[in-house]
Amino acid sequence: MSPLRPGGGPATIYYREAGAGVPLVFLHGGWGYEVYPFDQQIAGLSGRYRILIPDRSGYGRSSDAGDLPPDFHRRAAIETLRFLDALQVDRAALWGHSDGAVIAALLGLANPGRVTGLILEACHCGPKTTSLDWMKSVLADPDGLGDRTRGALERDHGKRWRDVVQRNAAVWLEIGRPGAPDFYGGKLPELAVPTLFLQGGADPRTEPGEITALRRALPAAEFRIIENARHGPHSQPETAEECTRIAGEFLDRVTA
Repeated sequence: MSPLRPGGGPATIYYREAGAGVPLVFLHGGWGYEVYPFDQQIAGLSGRYRILIPDRSGYGRSSDAGDLPPDFHRRAAIETLRFLDALQVDRAALWGHSDGAVIAALLGLANPGRVTGLILEACHCGPKTTSLDWMKSVLADPDGLGDRTRGALERDHGKRWRDVVQRNAAVWLEIGRPGAPDFYGGKLPELAVPTLFLQGGADPRTEPGEITALRRALPAAEFRIIENARHGPHSQPETAEECTRIAGEFLDRVTA
């Protein structure tokens, strides 16, 4: 049963799996897996980690879902926990990208005993006022995205790829507006799980002051800014290797 499904009904979750060892779950962003794939991280980390990569309901090969509700991050955290339960994974490290980072943080807040460590990449803290015009353009014309992006979306989601990006843009226009509620209900400073923030120094989705706010909320967390990286440092060819190395060193420490 998934709270992302209409009526909270049953869901079939497709997932990729590689490697063996300590469980490590990759949580994709709002457009799915293929636009920002974790291929290099799978190659670099599967020798010592059991990597699991679920498609959330409404994405990839998993069950379809309706429009995203404003609290979809919280609902996705519940779905992720049920996914781990189904695989009998008691504890896992989580690496979330973008929307996946918010979901990972919420899961760490609600169920710290199930999480060995968090990697929050391109994490969102609050409203995205500087991205609203871009989101409006995606909602109005998803075919205006570049050829590479459209191709990756179609490989990932098939014919429903336009629905995927339009649903995500529509909900972000609602939850990302000025004055929208904090995603974490003011509880982010209570996050007790070891946490690493990975952020692209040139990420167009990072709001002014967002990194400062995250540092203020979690002064004990590690922060690594990847210069010249944009919204997906882990998949950007120039920065993927550095990102994998930083993440691997963190994971080896917190899961030892």
